[in-house]
Amino acid sequence: MQFLNRQNSLVRALTLSGMMLTASGMSSLVLAANDQSSDSMSNAQLTQMVKELSAQNKMLLEKLNQLEANQLKQTAQVQVQNTQIQQQTQQVQQQAQAVAQVQQDIKSSAAQKQSNDGSSTTVSGYGEIGYNRPTKAPEDSNVDVQRAVIGLNHRFDDKTKMVAEFEWEHAITSSSDKGEAEVEQLWIEREFKPDLRGRAGLFLMPVGLINQNHEPTAYYGVYRPEVDTKIIPSTWREVGIGLSGDTENGFTWDTAFTTSPNLSKWDPTSTEGRDRGPLQATHGEGQFATARDFGGVVALNWRGIPGLMLGGSVVYDSIGQHQPNFLGNHSKLLMLDLHGRYQIDNLDLSGEIIRATISNTADLNASFLASTTPDPTLIPSLFYGGYLQAGYRAWQSGDYVLKPFIRYEILNTAAGFDSLAAKQPDERIWTLGANLEIGEGVVVKADYRKNKLNTMPDPENHFNLGDSLNLGVGFSF
Repeated sequence: MQFLNRQNSLVRALTLSGMMLTASGMSSLVLAANDQSSDSMSNAQLTQMVKELSAQNKMLLEKLNQLEANQLKQTAQVQVQNTQIQQQTQQVQQQAQAVAQVQQDIKSSAAQKQSNDGSSTTVSGYGEIGYNRPTKAPEDSNVDVQRAVIGLNHRFDDKTKMVAEFEWEHAITSSSDKGEAEVEQLWIEREFKPDLRGRAGLFLMPVGLINQNHEPTAYYGVYRPEVDTKIIPSTWREVGIGLSGDTENGFTWDTAFTTSPNLSKWDPTSTEGRDRGPLQATHGEGQFATARDFGGVVALNWRGIPGLMLGGSVVYDSIGQHQPNFLGNHSKLLMLDLHGRYQIDNLDLSGEIIRATISNTADLNASFLASTTPDPTLIPSLFYGGYLQAGYRAWQSGDYVLKPFIRYEILNTAAGFDSLAAKQPDERIWTLGANLEIGEGVVVKADYRKNKLNTMPDPENHFNLGDSLNLGVGFSF
């Protein structure tokens, strides 16, 4: 615009100059005519002067027209440039808004990712329903909602998390029903480095094959193996603190300092210790668990070959708990466990063996025998169990997978009494059945159990299933 203003001034100056030149030329002609007599100027000279002035005037007019044309052209160019500048300004503003939106989206995405990865809460769960039909007492057939479990996992950050599981058993919980409501797990874990973690709270003991992996989709059969119910009281949990880790050559290890079962809870008037197992009758489960004495567990597993897992554990607990006037105050529990699983192609082989001893039971058992209790249930100094199992992926169509299996168990919940009484005979159980997996988290099961000793069911407490046909459905997520 400053350039146009300068050009307009120039045009006006040139016009004024031309007019002055023309006026000057005309004045010269007048003066020349007045002085014609004195200067004797000829008509030819005057005519020549008029031509020259006319030519100058024409030239000035042409320059003036050219300047005006240039001015109009430049004005049009400036207007076009102004329009382009306005359009570019609008484009820049739109781009700036788009960039701001992208930045906001990135921030929102980052915040969401941080929420998901760094501080997220997830819900998990599992459940199972079973139908039990004793072949020798079909009148005792029953359906039971065995378990309904809700789990919560919360990650405070990328190294710290909380795990909780809340369980309901047998559908109804009340003073007159056999159902239970319980906190199955409640612990905090902190990762100190990629191969070292610390844990504190109520957690599952790292023993056997089933105790830490007990969802219905994780094992064969409608009901858990008897060894993993009566010898290892799945799900066996204690309150404690522990460390776990892994190595580059396939080893994982777990160690913990925990509460111990309380032998003073043993009831010689009940058959629970014999029918359900010694630890089912004495473990505390975190409910005002006696903690005068503690214990510990060490577990080691190896997965150095694809499909193969070998492991074992040792539990050593002071279970006497030093209670006043209690004859079993110095009793110790020692449990040894070896287990393994090999999955290759369609074949799935597994097995475990557990041997446990309770020391210093003689005086306590003698007091039971000397009491007025008829046929008291004594505390065993030895109990054990084990099984071998084979499963096979026999058929698959889409997300349906059929896996028949066979399992053979040997167990004894009262295999010795420090010479005070004779051991009870071993129970032997054959189980033949199949799991039909539906998708990733649903399973339908059927099996038949054949017992050597406990062929009849226990319709009152359901500690024993007897020889039975069993159907079930379960899920986990």
